[in-house]
Amino acid sequence: MARNKLTETKIKGLTKPGIYGDGDGLYIRVQAGGSRNWIFIWRRGKARNEMGLGGYGQGTAPVSLALAREKAEVVRNQIARGEDPRADHKPAAVITFAHCMDGLLASKANDWKNAKHKAQWEMTLRDYAKPLHDLPVADIVMGDVKDCLMPHWQERPETADRLRSRIQAVIDYGIAHEWRTAGNPARWRGLLDKVMPARKKLQRGHHAALAYDHAPTLILRLRESKGVAARAVEFIVLTVARSGEARRATFAEIDLDAALWVVPADRMKGGVEHRVPLTARAVEIVRAMKQRATGAYIFGGDRDETPISDTAMTKALRAASPDKTVTLHGLRSMFRDWAGDKTSHDREVAEAALAHQVGNAVERAYRRADALEKRRTLMDDWELYCGKASS
Repeated sequence: MARNKLTETKIKGLTKPGIYGDGDGLYIRVQAGGSRNWIFIWRRGKARNEMGLGGYGQGTAPVSLALAREKAEVVRNQIARGEDPRADHKPAAVITFAHCMDGLLASKANDWKNAKHKAQWEMTLRDYAKPLHDLPVADIVMGDVKDCLMPHWQERPETADRLRSRIQAVIDYGIAHEWRTAGNPARWRGLLDKVMPARKKLQRGHHAALAYDHAPTLILRLRESKGVAARAVEFIVLTVARSGEARRATFAEIDLDAALWVVPADRMKGGVEHRVPLTARAVEIVRAMKQRATGAYIFGGDRDETPISDTAMTKALRAASPDKTVTLHGLRSMFRDWAGDKTSHDREVAEAALAHQVGNAVERAYRRADALEKRRTLMDDWELYCGKASS
């Protein structure tokens, strides 16, 4: 086959997408957008093989016609010797933690107990394990895992334990696929248990709560802060939502005209959709966040499509709270104590505001309404009480 059929002038005049040959396997491919790339095509038996040789006149290392011919000649000699020219040409793919994470989550698609279980795994790995995402799974060391766990280790030991276990599962997935040959640095027994600091014992105790007579001071100090985390904490106080329900809330879930927030079932602890009446200040917060939003989440994180973290909200809470041991979940207890001690609202209404089930299965079967309007009155009274220090 004739060689050297192309010229620089002819190449620059090629505008129609297609493949144009220079001879003996060397071609230039013209893309619809105008870019040009050198390729070498050969057959071994019935198999067609293609190999890229670089871009023409583009990028940081453009390949001229003369250089493309030199590269093509090297490939021809390798083929003549029976070698595979792609063996040392194609770089090994770098398999990251994020790649293994996506693979593991996909493999468990039929194993989830329910939608909530699935959402918990996804949130833990996508948000809390984010520092590991871009690291090659083969190169992750115990220090990387420790750094990922430490922000949660003391204040949220149960969360930290689940995070460690799920990180271990992701790395095990990489080991099973032979993308990592070393052991698992997220293993607890005999490894991390030797280097992690002593932590709070995991227990199903009470979350540290703020006394309700401090609620007005807390709200006043939160309102003095302009940060997103402070607005998220104030929203939690006024809606008595769980932190996970609030931090992942989206504008699409809010009906501002009806002053109503509908939390989908897959983000509720009980797996049942929950309607939340919004007070005037809660609506004001949502409107203000919408003015500055760049993504779907009401309380966005550092990146457009990530929610604010529990860590950031806890810091904002403790900066504003007279009691520095208070927890986000304890804010719900603060509300419940106030409702029981200081108001005449029905117990069932207060429990419904917290999305707690009241009564046995038979009672719940007969009472299917969610007392929305009674809860709205309760939450308005709560906002009035919380705003006393600001008035």
